[in-house]
Amino acid sequence: MSGDGFGELRARIAANDRAIVEAVNLRLRLVEELWRLKDERGDARLDPDRERRLREELATVNQGPLSGEGLDRLVDELLALTKRELGGA
Repeated sequence: MSGDGFGELRARIAANDRAIVEAVNLRLRLVEELWRLKDERGDARLDPDRERRLREELATVNQGPLSGEGLDRLVDELLALTKRELGGA
């Protein structure tokens, strides 16, 4: 199996998975900081208009093979995960 490319592809996939986890953790830290600033100013944590713009921006840069529906589901889960992890409402 070593000469058929599986090992290299699996290593690249594993590295990508680690990068995804790192990116999500960074996003959580940044949102936590943003929410802290919003709390200090008395602003609402959640901004439906910002979420809409996020979706539009990501749809614009998505070149596939992730489908539009798949992107919607990914963003839904990312936003829900952020709220769960940081206790946002």
